[in-house]
Amino acid sequence: MRLIRFRDRSGRAAFGCETPGNRARPSIDDDFPPVHFAEQAVDVGSLLPPVDPPNIFAIGRNYREHAAEMKAAAADSEPLIFIKATTSIIAPGQPIILPAAAPNEVDYEAELAIVIGRRGKNIPVDRALDYVLGYTCANDVSARDCQRTNKQWARAKSFDTFCPLGPCIVTADEMHPDNLAIRSTLNGQVMQESRTSEMIFPPAALVSYISHQFTLLPGTLILTGTPAGVGAARTPPVFLRPGDEITIEIEGIGRLANPVRADLQD
Repeated sequence: MRLIRFRDRSGRAAFGCETPGNRARPSIDDDFPPVHFAEQAVDVGSLLPPVDPPNIFAIGRNYREHAAEMKAAAADSEPLIFIKATTSIIAPGQPIILPAAAPNEVDYEAELAIVIGRRGKNIPVDRALDYVLGYTCANDVSARDCQRTNKQWARAKSFDTFCPLGPCIVTADEMHPDNLAIRSTLNGQVMQESRTSEMIFPPAALVSYISHQFTLLPGTLILTGTPAGVGAARTPPVFLRPGDEITIEIEGIGRLANPVRADLQD
């Protein structure tokens, strides 16, 4: 099943089960995750981010080649966790805004995102994927100058618009997350290309580990790390600029494309 959040032609927001022809069967449930859907499909006016998470946990240095290109040690002994602000989330097609406070070294990171489906704490690895609703595409946008000079990563990773998400959640019963093709393209040029099998800590290990630190609530988002090829590691560096379009693609999920804009504040 492919779950989306969307606005219908009247502007009303809803969860839905995606159907052909840019249509969806709206959820008739009040709770998350949705289970029951209307029989009649409606037209999708515009996509919203596929989940409104209570928390966003993200993983650093989870691909060895990316750690190496950033001249950093891979996270071998345990996952490296950081948190992104929930206000950083945007939908497919919405612009990534280069913040006035740090516009010059904004980078892209293609990531598989895990969406938690039910509350869990201290989950064993062999049961971890039972707590997953599904998977979506994410872009862990990062202000590298802030990441380099600040003593922690929250600011660099959490500016408004720094977590594009979508286009849908593919439910866990339809996807095995451990060997999916993942890539990013910038203005049509492939920048990152790898497979999720290259992760140091696969999704089940991440869900279990994080649940031993924090209670996982329904809708919690886990970004699983990015492969090699980010802009900061290139010679010369390639950072996002106004007018760019950055696209994240993951096998079996689809394409998440976002334009880049300058901050227009006075």
